[in-house]
Formats: sequence, structure tokens, C-alpha cells
Amino acid sequence: MPRFPLSLISALLAAGLLAACASPNEDKTAGWSTDKIYSEARDELNGGAYDKAVPLFEKLEGRAAGTPLAQQAQLDKAYAQYKGGEKAQAIATLDRFMKLHPASPALDYALYLKGLVNFNENLGLFSWVSRQDLSERDQKAAKDSFESFRDLATRFPDSRYTPDARLRMTYIINSLARYEVHVARYYYDRGAYVAAISRAQSAITDYKDTPATEEALYILVRSYDALGMAQLRDDARRVLQASYPQSSLLESGFKAKDSPWWKFW
Repeated sequence: MPRFPLSLISALLAAGLLAACASPNEDKTAGWSTDKIYSEARDELNGGAYDKAVPLFEKLEGRAAGTPLAQQAQLDKAYAQYKGGEKAQAIATLDRFMKLHPASPALDYALYLKGLVNFNENLGLFSWVSRQDLSERDQKAAKDSFESFRDLATRFPDSRYTPDARLRMTYIINSLARYEVHVARYYYDRGAYVAAISRAQSAITDYKDTPATEEALYILVRSYDALGMAQLRDDARRVLQASYPQSSLLESGFKAKDSPWWKFW
């Protein structure tokens, strides 16, 4: 077996150590200015490489700590997380931003983005294919979204984001009412008339003057009739006829499902 000189072995070991130091974890931004980091992060963001943009914004946040650029990095990171489907991380980033910078001129945008994260999450990735609208899904995200939009509209009525937030609030309220009606109809179809009455009344009481009220009243009419409660049935019918004189429900029955929100937004 050949014997290698000790000097060659030492050189090979040194080369191995150098190679190990040049690991993939090496910080390529070590010599970059904050402007260069921001430019690179924005390029990744605009190119849809959200997983690459997030760590760059995090690096920038640390390098530019205490400056407006660090605040911008936080907001851009939250947006990248949102676009990358990381809802929980985006919300956490926005909550941290609002806690650290309660007087920031970008606070209205932070509230708007937080509402948007929950709003889109609740629609579901494939809702446009299945025609499933928000009212048929779990309502927690919708309520959280509404609270963020309401906070924005209350605190910043003149914000450029407020008009869109108000439109989305209207949609959410209508959807929450529709949710109650979906549940009420579910119970009615299965003969659970008392439960159907309870949920229909919730839709009428909690979400006044929404389109779902018409069908909620109709469910009351049908449920009371099924239970043999003629007086309450007739009272509900009179309210339905007075509130919706053009309603066709009493003659034609339940409506077909509404179009999803993106059809008329």
C-alpha cells in the first residue's frame, strides 16, 4: 500500500475543513447593504418566490432595526407569508407589528392585511371550483376577518383601504347570516324542526336586514307548520309577506344556492 507524505495529508485535511466551512448555511447577505437586501427581497416577492423572500425580509428586519425600513420589512414579510399560504405566520407577524408600532402610519394597512388573510383563508383554496361559498364553511376566520376590517373602518375611516374593507364586511355579515340559514335548513330537512327554528331565529335576530332573512322567515313558516303551531306559522308568514312582498318562497319553495362571492364582487 502506498504511503502518502504527512504534508499531503495535512493539506487534504485543511481543504476538507475549508469545504465544510463553506456550507449551504453561509450568510450570502453578510456583505450586503440594507438597500440591497430589500431590493433582493422585493425581487423574490414580486417573482412569487415567497419562501425565499421571507428569510430576506427577516434578515433586513434585524439589520435595519429601529428604522422605517425595518417596519416595511415586517409588513412585506407578512404579505409574503400570506401569499405563500402561511396564514398563522402572517397573522403572528402582523400582530407583532401592531404591538411594536401602535402609532405607525402603516397601521391601517396592517389591519387591512390581517382581515384579508382571514377572509381569503375562509374561502378555501378550491371554493371557486366547488362553488362552495363562505357561508358553508367554518365561521371563525370570517369573524376574525370582520373584526380586523371593522377596527380599520372605525379607527381609519379615511384610509385608502377602508372602502374595500367595508365591502368585505358586508359580504361577511351576509355570509354569517347565510351560515345560520344553511344550518337551519339542514335541521329542517332532517325533521329537527325545533333546532331549525332556533337557527332561523338567530339569523333574523343577529343579522338584521340581510338577504338571508327572507329564507329564515320561510323556514320558520315551514317548521311551525310541521309542528302544528298554526298561530306562530301564520305570524311568521305575515312578517315574510310584509317584509318581502315580492317573495316567491311561499309558492315555489326553497331557493337554489346563491352564486359565489367572486361572481358579483
